[in-house]
Amino acid sequence: MSVSHALATVEEVESAAPDDESAAAQRLAARPGVSESVVLATCNRAEAYVVTDSAADGKDALSDFAPEVREGAVTRLEHEDAIRHLMRVASGLESLVLGEDQIIGQVKDALERAREDGTLGPVLEEALLKAVHVGERARTETAINEGTVSMGSAAVELAGREADLDDATALVLGAGEMGTLAARAFAGAGVDELLVANRTLPNAEHVAEDVSVDAEAVPIHEAAAAVREASVVVAATGADEPVLTAEALDGAEAVCVDIARPRDIDPAADALDGVVVHDIDDLERVTETAHENRRAAAREVEAMIDREHDRLLSSFKRSRADEAIRGMYEGAERMKARELDRALTKLEAQGDLNDDQRETVEALADSLVSQLLAPPTESLREAAGEDDWTTIQTAMELFDPRSDAVDVDPPADAADERAGE
Repeated sequence: MSVSHALATVEEVESAAPDDESAAAQRLAARPGVSESVVLATCNRAEAYVVTDSAADGKDALSDFAPEVREGAVTRLEHEDAIRHLMRVASGLESLVLGEDQIIGQVKDALERAREDGTLGPVLEEALLKAVHVGERARTETAINEGTVSMGSAAVELAGREADLDDATALVLGAGEMGTLAARAFAGAGVDELLVANRTLPNAEHVAEDVSVDAEAVPIHEAAAAVREASVVVAATGADEPVLTAEALDGAEAVCVDIARPRDIDPAADALDGVVVHDIDDLERVTETAHENRRAAAREVEAMIDREHDRLLSSFKRSRADEAIRGMYEGAERMKARELDRALTKLEAQGDLNDDQRETVEALADSLVSQLLAPPTESLREAAGEDDWTTIQTAMELFDPRSDAVDVDPPADAADERAGE
């Protein structure tokens, strides 16, 4: 089950994301029929994966994972589609910013957390390891993560072309998604200090706490004073009117990149000495080439996922069929050993039994088991190839190697008839 930015609002993603991912996974693992569970929560998605023997058990287990999210914002995926989706997530194809790198680390964290919590099993472990493998290949073998495509990051890149960001003071207007990305990009570019201005001060404080440089949150009405301290500005609020007028910028020395719509910075300020104002049209020229390169790389990654997905499904199918076949043979071997022991005991009682005769009887038993099990073995492998999991599951229940075969003596009259022949 997935609740992500693709269909859900920010508030819905936040409501679906558990406060404690480990506890959420353990609650899922405790539901009837669930053998494995993993929970993945990021700023743009909240997802839960479970392994069950029946689709009904899986649906029931996930029924209250995101109870407050409207139905249209929830994506439910069955076995094969869920595996493909996980690969797409790890590869960055499902990210808000195509090909972003942070998600693969978050998938690795979810894998390790589930392993430590004891909710990881062979199916999800193999699926997650394959997803991480595909995600790493996507980033090393294609250009899926090359170039700047985030508006916030691109704004910082554009500002850095005209101003020295090392040890600079930067101002970000807005604490939403774009403002947050810009703040992170400034931190990564080496600024010395960051100011975050926003109408809702707690939101600005949250962004300031999120970055790895000295940062301070200021109310939006103090933006005009804050710009006097900054040499670079990225504006990304949702205000209806300009936050910084030409008058407010008069006398300042700053490179400003305005990615807000409507604009946060009065375009007339570009005519002021010491002030440069770029708008979203300038920004699109910075990102256009990177977008096209990543879209081309995404097609390569899709083909890679197709191949790896087929390999993983084939592995799952072989594994499930082999498990059923192994159980069938183990059960047959137990029965053969029991009946062979009975037969040899009776033959021994009827007279001396030499080694050659014993080997003949044992070979007969082996041959009977092999010939009797050859057709169901072939049928189970065909069932796996045709995704006939009902047949495989039935076989696993009938020939469960963990259950003891019932030792049933033949009816007395049948025994008497054989004895009299």
